[in-house]
Amino acid sequence: MADAYNQLNLLSDLLDAAKKAGAEAADAVVYNAASLSVSCRMGELEKLERAESNDLGLRVLIGKQQAMVSSTDFDPSTLNEVVERCVAMAKAAPEDPYCGLADPDQIVTNPPVIDICDDTEPTNEAMVEAAKTAEDAARAVAGVTNTEGAETGWSQADIAIAATNGFARSYSTSSHSLAASVVAGEGTAMERDYDYTSAVYYSDLEDPAEIGRNAGQRAVKRLNAQKVKTQQVPVIYDPRVSGGLVRHFAGGINGSSITRGTSFLKDSMGEKIFSDGINIIDDPHRPRGFRSKPFDAEGLANKRSAIADNGVLTTWVLDLSAARQLGLESTGHASRGTSSPPSPSLTNLYMEAGSQTPAELMADIENGFYITELIGMGINMITGDYSRGATGFWIENGEITYPVSEMTIAGNLKDLFANLVPANDLKFRYGTDAPTIRVDGLTVAGV
Repeated sequence: MADAYNQLNLLSDLLDAAKKAGAEAADAVVYNAASLSVSCRMGELEKLERAESNDLGLRVLIGKQQAMVSSTDFDPSTLNEVVERCVAMAKAAPEDPYCGLADPDQIVTNPPVIDICDDTEPTNEAMVEAAKTAEDAARAVAGVTNTEGAETGWSQADIAIAATNGFARSYSTSSHSLAASVVAGEGTAMERDYDYTSAVYYSDLEDPAEIGRNAGQRAVKRLNAQKVKTQQVPVIYDPRVSGGLVRHFAGGINGSSITRGTSFLKDSMGEKIFSDGINIIDDPHRPRGFRSKPFDAEGLANKRSAIADNGVLTTWVLDLSAARQLGLESTGHASRGTSSPPSPSLTNLYMEAGSQTPAELMADIENGFYITELIGMGINMITGDYSRGATGFWIENGEITYPVSEMTIAGNLKDLFANLVPANDLKFRYGTDAPTIRVDGLTVAGV
């Protein structure tokens, strides 16, 4: 992988060249990444792929005009062309009154060192063995009739950011994953399901055999699904899908949407969005967090914050541009790639656990819907209207009973947020996480 010193020297030379070519200010980012992917199906190795990539992005500012150019070719002659093209584009770009780098006194001076990179690359043999173990365990489940295979993955990325305001720092991240997907049943009565584990460190992955068994058992449990009549009932979101509610909330408070006035939460700052006791946290410094990083993409300090505190919306998610438009300070949430300017984005986002177990949460439900999979994105982020296809299981007298499919759930996100109740089973598995969640009063549409 890349050396941080060489990455920062590369960016320094690029910024110097941009200044000499006419840029008043500039910043740049470079990503050096490597990945390995292995898949097995029916006990045989199906794919073994390794990829390595280098990607660089330069942003040039001239007054209130800006432009970006990216390149995967780091040859000096190519980078000279990148600089010339970017400066020429900035001179021709329309003015953006809110663009610009951070002031030198805004730059982070002592970013934390976070445990977010596993330096050990797994061997091909270990990854193949994990995939085969998971798939074998899934196929051994009675009722499993076919398999979509099992796949393991590893990646590592070295990231460096530098700007003419004096900021220049780098960090590295890694990720490991394992998934298995199988089919149960025959003919038109077949059902598919999966299980998945991911972690920053290979040693933190769940047991491959357990992942495979879970995938097989879940597929079998979905067989002979029924439909139910349209009605309003309590709905339980399994942790596999409950994080989607948190993502909808995050979309509603993103600074880009707020500045455009296109969010159903645009007038809700300081208001009670959720019930008492509901806290939604963003933590960019969580050790071994999937989206942890020591600073944001504009060189500003980031920190753990309660985006919703005891049900109250406390802040928008802002980068420098959105903050300037709103007359506020950046919240240190800038994120960026190599081909576009920074934009607001959250990191390790989660809803804190409640006090009840999932069983206690559904104990008083006479009839309800336990959702394990959501389909489609029928969500209007301007009005908050919410409608999605769903499958899962029917709840009767507090117990999960038979599988149901081809259902639709509908409501409004504001009402949904105000009425949700989290269980106590929070686990960090996806980057945006939530425990089991109960919501009363949703419309469940079936036959």
